[in-house]
Amino acid sequence: MNELFPIYIKLDQIQTLVVGAGPVGLEKLEALISNSPKANIHVVAEEVIPEFKKFVSDKANIRLSQRSFDRQDIEGIDLIILATNNPDFNNEVRKLASENHILLNVADKPSLCDFYLGSVVQKGNLKIGISTNGKSPTIAKRLKEFLNDLLPEEIDQTLDLMQTMRNSLKGDFQEKIKVLNAHTKDLLTNTSNDSAN
Repeated sequence: MNELFPIYIKLDQIQTLVVGAGPVGLEKLEALISNSPKANIHVVAEEVIPEFKKFVSDKANIRLSQRSFDRQDIEGIDLIILATNNPDFNNEVRKLASENHILLNVADKPSLCDFYLGSVVQKGNLKIGISTNGKSPTIAKRLKEFLNDLLPEEIDQTLDLMQTMRNSLKGDFQEKIKVLNAHTKDLLTNTSNDSAN
């Protein structure tokens, strides 16, 4: 049973530390930036691949420190992502993160993670996170492709219309939900029928 609680974090309002600047570190950083382009990120790594340097070169919100990790690097940090292949180091940072109440993700080590980076489907303002509880990233990727194909490009226009409607509704919260639920009841049925035609 998947007991993970999905949340959406405003990465531009917190401080993130990424340790590792190889291919896996680049993959994690690209995922963070594609979802939150203004995320505040400090990257610490002894070795930095050229593709990583190129990716961060024009991003003022990403600070790169090419050196060994120091315990002081976690000061003021809210979230840590480790992209290293060093079990002893990963366990050391796991301990530090726990002691300092910092959420931790360790690439390819679910047992050390407080959270996972799932597959994400995004169409304008609509964002859907997909998790397989760490069991199969491949299935998550296939579901992402399926949902990307299924959702119409016009979904963002629909979201804008719904926001306008919600803002114009009178009454208490329960009454607004009742009206919006009635209005959107057949939304997905109509959308899938339109895309089938």
